[in-house]
Amino acid sequence: MAGSTRTKKAGGDAGRASGSAGSAARRLVIVESPTKVKKIAAFLGSNFIVESSRGHIRDLPRNAKDVPEKYKGQSWARLGVNVENDFEPLYLVSSDKKATVTELKEALKQVDEVYLATDGDREGEAIAWHLLETLKPKVPVRRMVFHEITESAIQAAAENPRDLDQNLVDAQETRRIVDRLYGYEVSPVLWKKVMPKLSAGRVQSVATRVVVERERERIKFVPAEYWDIGATMDAGADASPRRFGARLVSVDGAKLATGRDFGQDGQLKNGETRVLTESEARALATSLEDAQLNVSSVEEKPYTRRPYPPFMTSTLQQEASRKLRFSADRTMRTAQRLYENGYITYMRTDSTTLSETALSASRNQARDLYGEQYVSPQARQYNRKVKNAQEAHEAIRPAGESFRTPGEVAAELGNDVDGFKLYELIWQRTIASQMADAKGTTMSVRITGNASSGEECTFAASGRTITFQGFLKAYVESVDAEAGGEADDAESRLPNLVQDQAVTAPELEPDGHTTNPPPRFTEASLVKNLEELGIGRPSTYASIISTVQERGYVWRKGSALVPSWIAFAVVGLMEQHFGRLVDYHFTAALEDELDRIAEGREERTGWLKGFYFGGNVGPEGSIGRAGGLKNLVGSSVEEIDPRAINSIPMFDDEEGRTVYVRVGRYGPYLERTLEDESSQRANLPEDLPPDELTLQIAEKLFATPMEGRSLGTDPETGHEVVAKEGRFGPYVTEILPEGDKSKPRTGSLLKSMSLDTITLEDALKLLSLPRVVGTDPESGNEITAQNGRYGPYLKKGTDSRSLETEEQIFSITLEEALKIYAQPKQRGRRAATPPLRELGTEPDTGKELVIKDGRFGPYVTDGETNASLRKGDSVEELAMDRAVELLAERRAKAPAKKKAPAKKSTSTSTKSTGSATKSTGAKSTASKSTGTKSTATKSTATKSTGTKSTAKKTTATKSTASKSTKSTASKSTASKSNGSKSTGSKGTTSKARSAASNSSSGSE
Repeated sequence: MAGSTRTKKAGGDAGRASGSAGSAARRLVIVESPTKVKKIAAFLGSNFIVESSRGHIRDLPRNAKDVPEKYKGQSWARLGVNVENDFEPLYLVSSDKKATVTELKEALKQVDEVYLATDGDREGEAIAWHLLETLKPKVPVRRMVFHEITESAIQAAAENPRDLDQNLVDAQETRRIVDRLYGYEVSPVLWKKVMPKLSAGRVQSVATRVVVERERERIKFVPAEYWDIGATMDAGADASPRRFGARLVSVDGAKLATGRDFGQDGQLKNGETRVLTESEARALATSLEDAQLNVSSVEEKPYTRRPYPPFMTSTLQQEASRKLRFSADRTMRTAQRLYENGYITYMRTDSTTLSETALSASRNQARDLYGEQYVSPQARQYNRKVKNAQEAHEAIRPAGESFRTPGEVAAELGNDVDGFKLYELIWQRTIASQMADAKGTTMSVRITGNASSGEECTFAASGRTITFQGFLKAYVESVDAEAGGEADDAESRLPNLVQDQAVTAPELEPDGHTTNPPPRFTEASLVKNLEELGIGRPSTYASIISTVQERGYVWRKGSALVPSWIAFAVVGLMEQHFGRLVDYHFTAALEDELDRIAEGREERTGWLKGFYFGGNVGPEGSIGRAGGLKNLVGSSVEEIDPRAINSIPMFDDEEGRTVYVRVGRYGPYLERTLEDESSQRANLPEDLPPDELTLQIAEKLFATPMEGRSLGTDPETGHEVVAKEGRFGPYVTEILPEGDKSKPRTGSLLKSMSLDTITLEDALKLLSLPRVVGTDPESGNEITAQNGRYGPYLKKGTDSRSLETEEQIFSITLEEALKIYAQPKQRGRRAATPPLRELGTEPDTGKELVIKDGRFGPYVTDGETNASLRKGDSVEELAMDRAVELLAERRAKAPAKKKAPAKKSTSTSTKSTGSATKSTGAKSTASKSTGTKSTATKSTATKSTGTKSTAKKTTATKSTASKSTKSTASKSTASKSNGSKSTGSKGTTSKARSAASNSSSGSE
């Protein structure tokens, strides 16, 4: 059977984990992921059959085609939720899961009891409920829950099953219905008023607003300049260290301004603070030369630093981003693999507590590795108030009753470099959480002296010394460099100074500073911000961040998240017309309302009615109390002015004319109204971050208008020739007379040309292509030189040959061309061109990474895997960490390799009826033999972007003594292996779904 393992144990194993019904009962255990099947089966006795549902087996209709014919005339059919009948959802078994359902039903005929062993969170509970509703078993059904895949945990779960938690099911189903209603009601408004194929989502839209608001702050930000003096102090020959740094902090008792003293408008927040100018700082530095300086105060304090709590989902994503440079999606995919293969506990959790077993394991390992003095005197528990009742019972930690060190699992993980790195991170954090406090001392010193010009100047210096490392010996949390943080293990020693001690300042350097705008969000800081706001659930943050990037609302510049102009338009529309839907307070309150359903304190149907049609649900001002989602959206649509929504005012030019960014169907562009009431437009580069659009850049873009820069007239045709910026790069073209329906000549600019400098002569050369080089004397075919998408080349009939340089297009002779054709043609790709840039050796694999120029633009490669550079990545600035991340994501999205079909063996005692091969739209029967039952083994079904491949089914003969074991595979970002779960979201997704369906399907 596909996705299954039937276990057979000898001797004493037969009755192991038999449960309360006695060892004779046969049990079917259904898990979500095929990866878990074989491992869990190995821990159970021969009375257990382990099968996989491969994620969700049914969902709401993905599009209108999926809706059954009998419902298509209903007013609610487009929603997939019968809002007129207690919000009853229309669930359908997806086409790729029908075979799975059939197989599970067949397995049910052989057992006395069913254990639904899906994940122990809300979504896992909902999958278990869907299985129950679809399979309709006639045998007893119990819920089997575990949080790690170890022998003891699986056996304990099998011995202690529970009933299905209907409150958790209701909470998850309510979320699913709310997300569907939100997406299907709001997304069409975006299609009509902004652009087709956009989507809105309950958390997705709010997350986009968070990123847009930060960019607005950066746009409005006014930098301020301030100066101070950096000094190198000398404490004398007997001091250690002798020299140390200090900085001027006050003049004549007035505090000098630092960056935090200025507001967003560049003005001082406190008028009593003094701003030192460059001239004042330089004059003061000169006046302080040879000044007598004395220590005016010394303050020394002990400090203690407690360990960090063990990881939960959000903190793991943040730390993996900072320390390993992993995206949230990459972190969760890697964590999923580690969990399913028994290395860590369940990775979707809001809890920071550890079980007694884990506490003992952590403390023992810390004691063995670092010594008794490094272990906390008492076991540490990190309890926190969880806002969303979604957590597993425990933090993310190494699995098992005793922990394996990273060195012990390295060989098993093999080539899974990401898995090793993440396991090591989790292991270190868990061990460190039970270690002793770090201790040290901090020292603050003030040094005062009088300048020759009469001012009293005070310098400040601070130091920190660690006297006992404690937990820092095992683990140090990374800090956000842009936030100006300092690592916990950083030390800066000062000499032992006493009050009134004389010091000198051999070096005095005036320093100028400029305030910086608030930093853009990275994935780590966005996760932290969403968590602080109480928006969404940490387990869904990875999918949310991926969704806003896939929808084109956000793009990455290095590690920073940059909003697109479309995001500005969408957020503007939502704020002005559907403010409650993107309000931070109401979105967080909605999470609390859904939690009330999970706790059984709120009835699901009544709450949905209030939310959708209006009613007394939620806090004052909530969507329900404001009239409901349907009324809120329906009453506002006609009021929305598309032009106003898609017009973003940026600044006024020197003549007082407002410059707008307009969001058009074919991309963003600039526009302003001229004195004659006509409009002037200019294309806007898509890779220009919004806060970097200045008046100077706008004027430069206006200088090359959308209609192109006129270069002059072609003397032969009399047609005007213009240079333009197009969607695929700069090009030149001719303007044909009105009524002329012939196709104008065009030519892409060579790499050595630019729109600013191209001349009419250059343009005419481009328009003259292809250039006839001559005629091949042997074949009589004409040889031409051309500039193609992949570079310059020669063409003779159907035979093309690459040229080395663009200049050869215009200079190569017939003789030279014939020599090229006389050489054997290189099959496949043309001769390798030198890389655009060499990045060096990848630390984990030892492979050389280079950036090359490909047919679709630059890409990074290690010789085996190629990954295109994304919007915001530049050839010159791409860092090794970013290159490694791009390659890892590309590998994860690669389709699974097809396995060769197993050879069918025959024997004289077995009569085969034929092999069962399942392909698209065709199903044959499985082979049968007298007294022998054959089972099918299903190979990996790969789902890639917009394309669904069909799983191949082959037969394997099952005899009395041996049973076939299903092959398993793990799932990555966009590829699906036998339905195993992806990061933060379970079940099937398809890029072929409508935008609204995607926006409301599990990704919030």
